[in-house]
Amino acid sequence: MTEERVILVNEKDEQIGLMPKLEAHEKALLHRAFSVFIFNKKNELMLQQRAAHKYHSPLLWANTCCSHQREGESNIEAGKRRLQEEMGFVTELENTVSFIYKAPFDNGLTEHEFDHVMIGNYEGAPTINPDEVAAWKWMPLEDVKSDILERPEIYTEWFKIIFDKFYEHINRA
Repeated sequence: MTEERVILVNEKDEQIGLMPKLEAHEKALLHRAFSVFIFNKKNELMLQQRAAHKYHSPLLWANTCCSHQREGESNIEAGKRRLQEEMGFVTELENTVSFIYKAPFDNGLTEHEFDHVMIGNYEGAPTINPDEVAAWKWMPLEDVKSDILERPEIYTEWFKIIFDKFYEHINRA
């Protein structure tokens, strides 16, 4: 199996090339990514705990799913594909906001992403893929917000950035 490639972009989100995912993280090059936030009718957010063997941010809590678009794939198509691969379901998604962030990790890798945030609704329990996800839970947004302040070390960097800077774009209350 060949390593997945990410879409390298400029600061306007225009494609400038393709590169193997690990190499892009080693070189800290800006690439396209997405973060999906799934809510239930109680406005609770479905969180996932990343699998233990992930090469960065293992066992940290994050939004419902996230990944990288493939060449020729829209944000929505990519979000639905990854929801199915990681959480075992698909639902309608809506684009909300995009932003650039850069987060170095202790292992020498760096996330430098043009991240597209999408939201959707779902009422069931996911069928998680244990290769991707260690655990999941529903959590009220206000509880997530306060828990990030109390225990920031258990959450991924991008998740904390989204909650800090773009809360109004994901809060559906």
